[in-house]
Amino acid sequence: MQQRVVVIGLGIFGYNIVKELYASGFEVIAIDKSKEAVQQVRDHATKAVLADGMDRGVMEEIGIQEDDVVIVSFGEDLAAATLITLHLKQMKVKTIIVKAPNEEHKLILEKVGATEVMIPEKEIAHKVARSLMSPNIIDCLPLSDEYMIYELAPPNSFLGKTLAELQLRSRYHIDVIAIRDVVSDKLQMVPSADFVIKDGEVLVVVGKEKDIQQIN
Repeated sequence: MQQRVVVIGLGIFGYNIVKELYASGFEVIAIDKSKEAVQQVRDHATKAVLADGMDRGVMEEIGIQEDDVVIVSFGEDLAAATLITLHLKQMKVKTIIVKAPNEEHKLILEKVGATEVMIPEKEIAHKVARSLMSPNIIDCLPLSDEYMIYELAPPNSFLGKTLAELQLRSRYHIDVIAIRDVVSDKLQMVPSADFVIKDGEVLVVVGKEKDIQQIN
């Protein structure tokens, strides 16, 4: 059974989260106290509810459960985000994801029970900066303070060569853990040394950002 997602707060960020998750097949409950916001999202959600997310009684009536993923998106309103996070924690919700505008708000929200706090503007800034420094990077996922998993578009110099010929580990200190075909979206895990890199494929690698930036 797929996890249900509850999104409280339907600003630009909340609305787009609802729309994306619903389009991907998730059961999504969208909640906001603005009638206009609820009407706008109702065709893009499993259920759109006109309610005040800060009212714990209303949240309990809606039927938020422990195993739901709850996303709280209230922009600059720290008081509202904090109160809702506290209520959700008291309701024993296990996964509470909250949008915050800065690091100070993030610390407060973590203290009252948020399991994850996102700062979208900061993450977008990092992504844009990274894409300018390393144009081949498509996406990345942190593993630790040093190491990350990257989706990397191979430069022209890689095309037609085998992984053995490229010597990525000795030259760049990175390991290729998979190859993804862009057209079919098929993933080949742990490709062999004689795998030939072709146009339309993406390398999934593990390494440090400073090493990835050397690839061109």
